[in-house]
Amino acid sequence: MNQDKMHAMVLPAGGRPLEYREVPVPRPGPGQILIRVHACGVCRTDLHIVDGELAEPTLPLIIGHEIAGEVAETGAEATRFKAGDRIGVPWLGWTCGSCRYCTTGRENLCDRARFTGYHIDGGYAEYTVADQRYCFALPQGYDYREAAPLLCAGLIGYRSYRLAGENVTRLGIYGFGAAAHIIAQIAVHQGKQVYAFTKAGDEAGQDFARRMGAVWAGSSLDLPPDELDAALIFAPVGALVPAALKATAKGGVVVCGGIHMSDIPSFPYHILWGERVLRSVANLTRRDGDELLALAPAAGVRPGVQAFPLPQANEALARLRAGQIEGAAVLIMGE
Repeated sequence: MNQDKMHAMVLPAGGRPLEYREVPVPRPGPGQILIRVHACGVCRTDLHIVDGELAEPTLPLIIGHEIAGEVAETGAEATRFKAGDRIGVPWLGWTCGSCRYCTTGRENLCDRARFTGYHIDGGYAEYTVADQRYCFALPQGYDYREAAPLLCAGLIGYRSYRLAGENVTRLGIYGFGAAAHIIAQIAVHQGKQVYAFTKAGDEAGQDFARRMGAVWAGSSLDLPPDELDAALIFAPVGALVPAALKATAKGGVVVCGGIHMSDIPSFPYHILWGERVLRSVANLTRRDGDELLALAPAAGVRPGVQAFPLPQANEALARLRAGQIEGAAVLIMGE
């Protein structure tokens, strides 16, 4: 492979496996930076794109939006970072900056937003380009493979956690994967009691949750021993919504943290009554990124990582789909 070519995992069409290809190294345009990717997290959103559940990707596509690497080159007018800087690239890749959402601190809802690894080629590759305005300096104390999951699992988890509200002592988490294990560490650091819910019989997942500080771990079919003040749902299973509402005390908040979820079944009004709140989280803002990347090291967050070389991306996705990843799956370039 010459210096103008790189290896990448390319999605040719929805419902198809990724293909390991040699493709041109992208060039940074004005305001962009070229990043040598060292690690890229494997997110459930990647699964939704590959499986055709998110229907508007730009194809063919290099997926991946939990990118940790170093600046290789800067384009014209790109001055925020310099060559060699450690840098992270999240899901949010561009917004218009002028709509009613962007001008009121809600850029995550921009109708014209473009997303990394969905509209814009992402990080399942040896190099990628990104708009400098939507990148983050990586915090010290994390190597690239540990930093990668913070860029989406951490960020979406943090936004879900923040929107659950401040009056939370007992926090339920449904689906104990990449986002959950990061947010559980932050919640425990802040003195909250974490109640973890997994698939029935998933004793390994429940043991993992306890190691992350959960005071209780059990089946999502069960009620916890105490009423919850809030619940975060990271598993893409609509039936968990009424389950979480039943487990939540009056005035509590249930937050759906995924970009895709199966249909929510009908449920009786009385489990919502009592000023319970049901809400979703969409994407992230750059404020979320700044706050999370400052908070994670202060809270002592250590992402659990299962590493795969880039050509094994399909295996990593398959294991994530089967629920066989403890913590976060991360692709490592050059291994």
